[in-house]
Amino acid sequence: MVELITGLQADAVRANLERVRSEIAAAGREPGEVEILAAVKYVPIEELGVLAEAGLELLGENRAQDLVEKAEAYPGAFTWDFIGHLQSRKVRQILPHVRYIESVASDSALGQLRRHGDAATEIMIEVNVAGEAGKSGIAPAELPGYIERSPVRVVGLMTMPPFARNPEDSRRHFAALRELAQEHGLPQLSMGTSQDYLVAVEEGATIVRLGTSLYGPVRG
Repeated sequence: MVELITGLQADAVRANLERVRSEIAAAGREPGEVEILAAVKYVPIEELGVLAEAGLELLGENRAQDLVEKAEAYPGAFTWDFIGHLQSRKVRQILPHVRYIESVASDSALGQLRRHGDAATEIMIEVNVAGEAGKSGIAPAELPGYIERSPVRVVGLMTMPPFARNPEDSRRHFAALRELAQEHGLPQLSMGTSQDYLVAVEEGATIVRLGTSLYGPVRG
């Protein structure tokens, strides 16, 4: 059983946030070009106020019901993206609360978006650029068809490369996603987590999804 992240301290989270921003700048990107999304799957509702105090503005949740509960508990405090596996029956539930759904990868989800989305609805398509068996995301070759069939605006792409202890092993997958996005004129790239976000930043990420890098001990 995964432990919830509790006992967060605003000063420590703020220091980690500033370190990440400095690292992004050192990687050759303007900090404003890369959004830092705090993944809060394991952060309880009562801890979210600490994240606001620390200066975090963009949160991502993997579970639809938890996203709704957390967003309603802190109305207007955060911008929310949905970053988990999207069940088509949950689309209607989360739409009022999210900026982007970052993980659209099924025709059933597109069907629900056709029923419940509107002109303001924006999504990102999850692409399995590594062709990893059992991993969610569409194949790169399927992307043109998904964009064409989407009833709402597609603003970018998201990927989760295979787990690798060496962040450099993820570079080719991030580069492949960037090339796909450029080919289709999509401005947003959500890629990179705590273990490999700097490589993702170097390859053009516009959103990085961080957890332990923000919540762990302050690093020098």
